Amino acid sequence: MRLIEFPPEIFRRLAAPGEFRLDPGEPGHPSVYLTFDDGPIPESTPYVLDLLDRFGIKATFFMVGDNVRKYPDLYREVLAHGHRVGNHTMHHLQGLKCSTQRYIEDVREAAGYIDSTLFRPPHGAMTRRQSLAIAGDYRVVMMDVVSRDYSHRLSADDVVRIVRRWTRPGSVVVFHDSLRSIPRREALPRSIEWLLEQGYEFRLI
Repeated sequence: MRLIEFPPEIFRRLAAPGEFRLDPGEPGHPSVYLTFDDGPIPESTPYVLDLLDRFGIKATFFMVGDNVRKYPDLYREVLAHGHRVGNHTMHHLQGLKCSTQRYIEDVREAAGYIDSTLFRPPHGAMTRRQSLAIAGDYRVVMMDVVSRDYSHRLSADDVVRIVRRWTRPGSVVVFHDSLRSIPRREALPRSIEWLLEQGYEFRLI
């Protein structure tokens, strides 16, 4: 579904303010920004960390505060490996389905566990009022390519095809270190290998 995999321009204009695409790099040396949502959890995050170490690349992890509360050692391990972290709310709240007050309280609760000025709204959606309420404290990073590695309707081959079809210089690419992504996690190394073959440099946000 292109609407999810590669958010259309009208969505990017109408969505709450945020960055969908970053510095594309120099001609012949394109940049890509690999990100992970929804962790950290012991069933998935260590696998991702080992894989990133194997390729020698860094990524940005947008973490759910309640997971950091339960697995603080994993949070510290992500940082120790040289990656960056971001706030993804305390309870993975869908902003369009809750009040601004509740949303902001949830973000602030997560901030007690996640030391970062980066923020990504779960599902890539929040109201403009919610966005304005956090604008002074956070840099909001959205997504240019959503791998859909969480979808039980897709195979690992499908996920790789999404990355290959939509990634462009400056893309913020979203994978997940979550339970739902595990059945398709072989798509991650295959996607990284392809991006490296295309000459992409993996950069931190």
